[in-house]
Amino acid sequence: MTKADLVERVTAQIARTAGPMISKKDCARVVDSFLDAVKDALSDQRNIEIRGFGTFKIRSRKTRMARNPRTGDPVEVAARPVPVFKPSKELRAMVAEREEMAPKP
Repeated sequence: MTKADLVERVTAQIARTAGPMISKKDCARVVDSFLDAVKDALSDQRNIEIRGFGTFKIRSRKTRMARNPRTGDPVEVAARPVPVFKPSKELRAMVAEREEMAPKP
């Protein structure tokens, strides 16, 4: 799903529940603002918890040794912070339920 698809679905959901109160352009601004808030919080090393959905966190990766694929020489990869997402129990259960219902080839 792309951001445009997300905006389309959110706009349609609002139109179904509350009537055509918001334009796609305004909905796109809301989605962009939400994503910017998530990015800003993560760049400030803060966690974001959305109940029923999951948690966005920053984890520190340790320094490690890797290999240059071209030469095979060992290369040290520096420690760095990386964003991670941990889904909530509800989200995991919902995904597992959908997988069980999907037809198998």
